[in-house]
Amino acid sequence: MKIAVIGCGALGSYYGARLARDGQETHFLLRSDYDVVRRQGVRILSSEGDFTVRPRVARQPGEIGVADLVLIGLKTTANDQFPHLLPPLVGPQTAVLTLQNGLGNEEALARMIPPAQILGGLCFVCLNRIEPGVIQHLAHGRIVLGEFQRWPEPRTHEIAGAFRHSGVPCTVTDNLARAHWEKLVWNIPFNGLGVASCAGQEGVLAGRLEPGQPLGACLTTDLLLADPEWLAIMRELMLEVIASATALGYAIPPEYAELQISRTREMGAYRASTLIDFARGQALELESLFAEPLRQARAAGVATPRLEALNRVLAHVASVRAG
Repeated sequence: MKIAVIGCGALGSYYGARLARDGQETHFLLRSDYDVVRRQGVRILSSEGDFTVRPRVARQPGEIGVADLVLIGLKTTANDQFPHLLPPLVGPQTAVLTLQNGLGNEEALARMIPPAQILGGLCFVCLNRIEPGVIQHLAHGRIVLGEFQRWPEPRTHEIAGAFRHSGVPCTVTDNLARAHWEKLVWNIPFNGLGVASCAGQEGVLAGRLEPGQPLGACLTTDLLLADPEWLAIMRELMLEVIASATALGYAIPPEYAELQISRTREMGAYRASTLIDFARGQALELESLFAEPLRQARAAGVATPRLEALNRVLAHVASVRAG
């Protein structure tokens, strides 16, 4: 396949590098990292084995042209760039796969390209971009792949097979929407509470205080799990997400929360992506990860007091950081 990767941060670079190493014709669309990657390639540091690849690089999508597969690793805060980035890459047979977090990303693509060309992927992986062109792979890596509003097509299984052949565990789901909610069971508490902890906002989330404290130290996943109050809030958030998904028709068993907690303990001191964005002073993915799930929960008639409080806290923290 001819593969175009847009959004070459930790996520896009890692999976793009895996595919390039396996012999796929892989093109990276780059901005700030262009010169480094052109000279030195992309280096992956992993307990599974370090490696370096030299993908083809471009500054503009027109330099790549129409691809068989477009792999989107952009932050959802950059979705307004779709009208500029996608048209030169997408032809009538192009599959467009978004690996972005949260809800609403496939819908955003469907306003531009035919829904039948859109796929979504849920990435269960611990990654950090530690310097330009260098990605640290800490743990996991599995992708759950599905079609937008359709049953899996033969091409879905072909793409999944390409990922597996490159060393990435990849399964195909027949219900992409349910898979999104399953991932939100982890993403909402760990991404959200990581940032909320920067302001010591456990009292707000427990319903005792109003936002207003100055920003302080932020907690990694291991510290959140080690603190009884944060852990209690985390469990309540997870159960609210599960209840919301179930009310919307995407049944998730309650014990899924404990499974996610157990898996996270294996990660050690991990900083979720929203916490990394916050530490770097970048825009936070509040809309797709927190606001849209809350809207859908309300529409389903589910009471989500912890999720509502988390949305208030994150809006407060973002406004304090913005000055």
